[in-house]
Amino acid sequence: MIDPRSHAVDPAWVDTRNAAVSADPAARVAGNAVATTDVEKLTVDRRVIASIDTSVSDLIPDAIVTDQKRSGRCCAFAGLNVLRASLIEELTVDSLELSQNFIYFHDKLEKAAAFLHRAVDDAERPLSDREVVETLREPISDGGWWPEFARLVSKYGMVPHAAMPDTHSATDSDAMNAHLATVLRRAALRLRAAVAAGADPEPVRSAAMEDVHRLLAIHLGTPPTEFMWQYRDKDKVFHRVGTLTPREFAERYAAGLEEFVVVAHDPRPEIPVNTRFGIERTDLMVGEPTQEHVTAALDVLKAAAIAAIQDGEPVWFACDVAKQREKKSGVWDAALHDYEGLYGVELSMTKAERLVARESALTHAMCLTGVDLLDNAPRRWRVENSWGDKLGEKGFHTMNDSWFDEYVYQVVVRASRLPDEVRAALEVEPVMLPSWDPMF
Repeated sequence: MIDPRSHAVDPAWVDTRNAAVSADPAARVAGNAVATTDVEKLTVDRRVIASIDTSVSDLIPDAIVTDQKRSGRCCAFAGLNVLRASLIEELTVDSLELSQNFIYFHDKLEKAAAFLHRAVDDAERPLSDREVVETLREPISDGGWWPEFARLVSKYGMVPHAAMPDTHSATDSDAMNAHLATVLRRAALRLRAAVAAGADPEPVRSAAMEDVHRLLAIHLGTPPTEFMWQYRDKDKVFHRVGTLTPREFAERYAAGLEEFVVVAHDPRPEIPVNTRFGIERTDLMVGEPTQEHVTAALDVLKAAAIAAIQDGEPVWFACDVAKQREKKSGVWDAALHDYEGLYGVELSMTKAERLVARESALTHAMCLTGVDLLDNAPRRWRVENSWGDKLGEKGFHTMNDSWFDEYVYQVVVRASRLPDEVRAALEVEPVMLPSWDPMF
């Protein structure tokens, strides 16, 4: 056993290291620079920036860029941006926006129901249990995943943005989420007490759901049960379709959602390709399956994404958005920032190492709407984000293919775009991963 005293920080060692750094000209220059300038600006490799042309060979026409503002609703934004592309083409309009707030309201309601259901199931597990602690730590988040989004649209439908526009809390969700979390944590303790006393927990659960609904209605508004659907096309011709329910609107304009599947590049050596996985405790809608994905080689993800783009269909994808980016110009490249050159310290890790060490995670969802192909190989990708039109090229960003290799983890495509061996895996029962798996 190692004597812990041998690993303690020795003040004499600190003095020696301080003197060494002070005597190092490169460290002094770096320290002077970092003292007055943001590291992200200092480390950008301008050669990479200068080498990037934002044009692409295959492009889905741009639509009006959306803005999730101070909320974590990227899943809904990216999902609706996928669905609206076919509407824009079918209706021959310049652009349109679907209501993210409508999806958001029902997502919160379903997540609350799932939390309370789980609180009853977990009632006899100790509060110190790892999974119970994690559930109570974040009872209801903004974030989401494609299967959850698709099930919400199938169950509740969707509406144009004007039928349920954003409220302040939809665009700045911290206060709402904090109060919803309090309602849910309070209910969880009372549910545990009811189970411990041998009482029926249902009155506690149903009362908590009513409280959640009331808070959501106050913060986000009450979703419409029907709306008048009308629009003007590119030729300035006015169309009044008539009164539709949200489900009728979705059935008319979002058919075929069941054809889409999540394809993941999981670089960990112990994770086989062409395998269907589920993740425990990710059933965020009561009665629905957990979040699932099928693994595939990286070139499979790219080929399926290219085929979708060439057919005019945006591709929902999940990535680690903040790595190796220049946010204002909207550029991503695997070698964009030279942190090692600034610090003189090795920082490189493989994609698998970053994932297992929690250095990297699936933090954001966006859409691929273009790709630049040279000899049938992708050089760069055009990305539709949901951060407004002040970043990148009026809200559209450019991802070099090197960044796709390192920081893209999932794409959502129709199963028909996948090779036989990947589609075959979809017919097999999923291998379940623990709730703390880094792919969730």
